[in-house]
Amino acid sequence: MNKKLGLLVAFLLFALLLVACGGTETVTETVEVEVTRIVEVEVPAEGGGAAEAITFAGGGDTLGDVQGRGLLNCGVSGGVVGFSYVEEDGSFTGLDWDYCRAIAAATLGDAEAVEGRRATSSERFPILQSGEIDVLSRNTTWTTSRDTQLGFNFAPTTYYDGQGMMVRGASGITDLAGLDGGTVCVNAGTTTEKNLATVFRELGIEYEAVVFTETDAPRTAYDEGRCDGWTTDKSALVANKSLMTNPDEHVILEDTMSKEPLGPLVRHGDDNWFDIVKWTVFCTILAEDLDVSMDNVDEMLGSDNPEILNLLGEEGDLGQFMGLNNDFCYQVIKQVGNYEDIYNRNLGPDTAAKLPRGVNTQWTEGGLLYSPPFR
Repeated sequence: MNKKLGLLVAFLLFALLLVACGGTETVTETVEVEVTRIVEVEVPAEGGGAAEAITFAGGGDTLGDVQGRGLLNCGVSGGVVGFSYVEEDGSFTGLDWDYCRAIAAATLGDAEAVEGRRATSSERFPILQSGEIDVLSRNTTWTTSRDTQLGFNFAPTTYYDGQGMMVRGASGITDLAGLDGGTVCVNAGTTTEKNLATVFRELGIEYEAVVFTETDAPRTAYDEGRCDGWTTDKSALVANKSLMTNPDEHVILEDTMSKEPLGPLVRHGDDNWFDIVKWTVFCTILAEDLDVSMDNVDEMLGSDNPEILNLLGEEGDLGQFMGLNNDFCYQVIKQVGNYEDIYNRNLGPDTAAKLPRGVNTQWTEGGLLYSPPFR
């Protein structure tokens, strides 16, 4: 026997003997400890610039903060039609925004108890790291460095996307090689800018990147003729095409330059809040899978399906494990909808985007949407 292991066993036997003989008294005390981690870190800029010092507000009780103020602070773009866009009356619309509303419905019982914080691509991460917002729902790609180095947890993907390129039909460009020697509008400090450089280097394409920090600036510059092409996620290209001065003059190339899984993210250090955001997304996905929608959710309260009853909080206490009401998913579906409701409202056939769902369909239809069971 290893010497250290032998000593440990001997010590344990001695301790047990003392207890058995009444030599010691065992006292058990429950102590609640709140751990909040606030550290200064150097975060490398994604665009390749100098590292930026930010304050990382890890740990804590995000749910308590949200419920204490009665308001969810949600970071969004505000400049991507169909995902998060500011309408003329100042209201937000879009799939990303609806997931902000869904989290508010789950945590506060009110989908409108949410304030949108518009954020550029360069400031979205610092405002989440510092605690200025509670969750970021801003067409953000899930990557290794963001998940680990930047200290985030990504909730389930709400939209599976890929990077594309828009050009003018009159240019005669039919593939990426046609942009050799040209200019491309792109957002600075994004995976989009990195992917552009990587793919064009691999293809041996010489180009000039015209970079912008504001979300909708590349679209505006491209529309004004300052670039030969504009690259971003294909969904954003399709959704924003309707905003062009002459939409029919532009085409989206067939080339797909990357995989872009998009979804909400939260800070490291608060597992309960991560669970809440994660299961709010799963709630919308499973609801569609079980044919529970905004239109029939009240009828489903009397279902014979135990998974539906668990989903809606009629049975079980799944919400209590996260500090929520057991009907948190019912509130999400009733006020915001299931995944299909959210998708069709923002990107579906009756919208300007008219985006086919593609892989953003249920697993039963050959898509990538799949929720673990609620039980």
